[in-house]
Amino acid sequence: MLKTVKYKGADIVYTIAGQGKTIVLLHGYLESKEIWGSFAEKLSESFKVIIPDLPGHGESTLIDGDLTVEQIAESVKSILDKEKINKCTFVGHSMGGYAALGFLDLFPEMLAGLSIFHSSPYADTEEKKQNRDREINIIRQGKKAQVYTAHFPNTFAKQNVEKHKNEIETCKKVAQSMPDEAIIAALEAMKARPDRSGLLYGTKVPIQYIIGEKDNFIPMEILSKLQLPDNSEVVVLENSGHMGFIEEKENALEAIRGFAR
Repeated sequence: MLKTVKYKGADIVYTIAGQGKTIVLLHGYLESKEIWGSFAEKLSESFKVIIPDLPGHGESTLIDGDLTVEQIAESVKSILDKEKINKCTFVGHSMGGYAALGFLDLFPEMLAGLSIFHSSPYADTEEKKQNRDREINIIRQGKKAQVYTAHFPNTFAKQNVEKHKNEIETCKKVAQSMPDEAIIAALEAMKARPDRSGLLYGTKVPIQYIIGEKDNFIPMEILSKLQLPDNSEVVVLENSGHMGFIEEKENALEAIRGFAR
């Protein structure tokens, strides 16, 4: 079922399906709720699944003023308030993981668990900030196609690109329809996000950390410096890049079902 809630002048659109414990799926940069596709359908057989379009993405409009990852988290909180849900498991993919960590910071009591899926608790490095600024400049020149055309093939492991070319084309179409100012707002929000590695280490909320062995954005080396709390588990998807819920759907489903149960 498609629903809408208001948050800071924006229409936040989301779907809700299934019954049982609640799982909230947060998509990544340039994506929309549709990215979860059959993965979400399978989850909704045994859980209540809520999938928002994050502000400026998909069918959701941009909020008034500058966007932050904390406001993205608050926009999701407004959905949970409307649905009268006070406890749920978050699954945050990439940028959605940054928003989920913002939610952990602001509303830890509402989380039954947090699955960080191809994401990181660290702030952007200076090099990463420069890359985001470069993307912003390209978009301001009216050339956003350069950004998403380069981005999506790189999100899959090299061995999986050909197999998932239809999904890559669909992702490009979603990004193509995204307003330039919404893409820039997302880049600025990610660039400005704080380091939350200490928060993650100190939390009492159960944590799942899912990483793709062939991820071009979140390297496996992060595991050697990442400090996770005692109540955490690490899942390595050996044949995935940055899109494990597509590249290794069954393995990812098994991991999240087990974690959210």
